[in-house]
Amino acid sequence: MANFNVADVKILRDRLGAGMVDSKNALVEADGDIEKAIEILRLKGQKGVAKREGRATSEGLVAAKEEAGTATLIELASETDFVAKNQKFIDLSEKVLDAAAAAQATDAASALAAPAGSQTVGEVIADEAAILGEKIELRRVAQVKGEKFAIYLHRTSKDLPPQVGVVVGYTGDDAETARSIAQHISFANPEYLTREDVPADAVEAERKIVTEIAENEGKPAAALPKIIEGRLTGYFKQVALLDQDYAKDNKLSVAKVLAEAGLTVTGFARFKVGA
Repeated sequence: MANFNVADVKILRDRLGAGMVDSKNALVEADGDIEKAIEILRLKGQKGVAKREGRATSEGLVAAKEEAGTATLIELASETDFVAKNQKFIDLSEKVLDAAAAAQATDAASALAAPAGSQTVGEVIADEAAILGEKIELRRVAQVKGEKFAIYLHRTSKDLPPQVGVVVGYTGDDAETARSIAQHISFANPEYLTREDVPADAVEAERKIVTEIAENEGKPAAALPKIIEGRLTGYFKQVALLDQDYAKDNKLSVAKVLAEAGLTVTGFARFKVGA
């Protein structure tokens, strides 16, 4: 009989997050040697990585941190919410976030290549995916530069880690309003900071759509320019943060709220798990 006991199984499970049966079998194969059992579990897990490659990762978490004039936001994805709330997965997200921030990564590719101890972030994720038994991927990374930051992480379920993350870079002294703007972004999901930031081809495509709609409605030709501009304004209120109605008071625009608070937003990023 292999030289191990229940305490050894618990040690293995605590270190790797592996299941009871898998831990016990690995210890049997390793004749009670915990370090060898760990290697066995990792090797077996890696064999399943290719099989999991095509699986969807619609669960996971978002995490963010700021340091030295830069805020980093990541989305780490898993296949199931069971893994998403596993402490091993949460610990992995912190390690990935720290490495991405230290490397000043601006996207997932540069973050995956960043050093994390003696490995790269990509290698660390692959190792943990092998143990947890699911496909895990670093889906997105964003970097926001700023003088100050408001970070808002929203839980859509009390049983899960944050699913929506927002980072706002700003200047000014009203931290409470800055946080409120981050909360607004989590809800309203703007794509751009100002209407001037919206790509010209996107504006032109929208203009063609609203023009065609107005013409098909039989609106008088003389009224078309005003109607079209009005509908374009509505479009900007959907996609541009400063044009949006403030979530806490739709009689105010975000631009007005910021002006009254003496704040200037210099950049933002928003991730929602699976979106």
